Amino acid sequence: MASFVEQHGLWTAEQTRAGAELAKRFKSGELDVVRFAFPDQHGILRGKTLVAEAAASALTSGVNLTSTLFAKDTSHTTVFPVFAAGGGFDFPGMQGAADFVMVADPTTFRVLPWASRTGWVLCDAYLTDGKPSPLATRSILQRALGELAEQGLELFSGLEVELHVFRLEDASMQLQHASQPGQPGEPPQVSLLSHGYQYLTEQRYDSVDEVMELLRVTAQGLGLPLHSLEVEFGPSQFEITFGPMAGMASADAMVLLRSAVKQVCQRKGYHATFMCRPRIPNVMSSGWHLHQSLRDLKTGENVFIPTEAGQNLSALGQHYLGGLLAHAHGSAVFSTPTINGYRRYRSFSLAPDRASWGRDNRGAMLRVLGGVGQSATRIENRIGEPNANPYLYVASQVFSGLDGIRRQLDPGPCADTPYESPAALLPRSLGDALQALRQDNYLCEQYGQRFVDYFCHIKEAELARFNQAVTDWEQREYFDMF
Repeated sequence: MASFVEQHGLWTAEQTRAGAELAKRFKSGELDVVRFAFPDQHGILRGKTLVAEAAASALTSGVNLTSTLFAKDTSHTTVFPVFAAGGGFDFPGMQGAADFVMVADPTTFRVLPWASRTGWVLCDAYLTDGKPSPLATRSILQRALGELAEQGLELFSGLEVELHVFRLEDASMQLQHASQPGQPGEPPQVSLLSHGYQYLTEQRYDSVDEVMELLRVTAQGLGLPLHSLEVEFGPSQFEITFGPMAGMASADAMVLLRSAVKQVCQRKGYHATFMCRPRIPNVMSSGWHLHQSLRDLKTGENVFIPTEAGQNLSALGQHYLGGLLAHAHGSAVFSTPTINGYRRYRSFSLAPDRASWGRDNRGAMLRVLGGVGQSATRIENRIGEPNANPYLYVASQVFSGLDGIRRQLDPGPCADTPYESPAALLPRSLGDALQALRQDNYLCEQYGQRFVDYFCHIKEAELARFNQAVTDWEQREYFDMF
């Protein structure tokens, strides 16, 4: 009998070859267990761990998971009525917490360097009839890259990721710290690894060499194209940068990196967080800067490189830049999907506050680098927070850039003083960003109105919980006064 993969023709020839080799390795006794993982709507990895023998057959048969994993907000609350008629969705397969199928992408397989005899493989989500789940974010990026390929182009993107790593003092695991969906447990108690604001001094780097070495060994052990490790501005803040990767690779790398860093740090007595702006004194917000260029599929050449002196980008690159600006507001919720992330958009802060571009200017949302004869010519988008779903963030860039190319959009003049330019301010809250997405007809069409409504519903559920909570500020401000 044909397997699920064979029955529905889900693998390419490359994946079929890779899958056959993996099955042999799983049966050889090299590994004890294999983690099958898929990126959910928040870009968080979820899945199951199978013993190696079972993993060999699961490569082609798939692994079943409950569809409620697609219905959860960031507190793991199921925000759709899954036991009502239709389950709160307008397509079959979601009612009653029914199953969906994870299908491994064998080309993503890795042996985890920190876990004994453990393999890991990234999966795509399918309905039980073999159709891709309309809620699967990796599929959305695959579709965006497919549209780009139809134009004879391929995306190259590089990651520049900031994060905080603290020393774990108390994991807050007493009985009274237990959590439930909608009510996360007590956060861990931590202390600093660095005081902050001694940016790029060698002495500061050496004082945190142990954690830097941990991050380096992890990234390189996973085969990621690590470029640099840096001490960032803020207290206990760090930055990791990677070389350019083609197509899907950078988004896959980002979900793996975040999960890996949190795991290895926890094992060594640290707490790593990609939260944009943790609540610590003198904090500096963490960002995710996405470097991007397009290559010609036939020649491999960077098509952003200008040919005339004085140009910042080629004509095609200018149009792509114009598309990023045109959809900056509608795409903001994909680059900054949390309530906390909008606290980062501040003037004169090395983070953008409006939709502008500049030539090698770190105050602009879009920083253009390179020039005539420079193979690394690219656009750096500085809008993102490091816990964005990478598939949705990268897809927003491809969709927006393609619109700019097709309509030959003009990005307008360079903003030499980006915090004083007349450009429109970026959304100031998650609610504003959701409204901007709903008003961007092009992005709604590209992502699919079904997905946009679904994504907004989840984010609005988070907003509702936030708005119902009494904050420390409110307690201090009003409890005694009134």
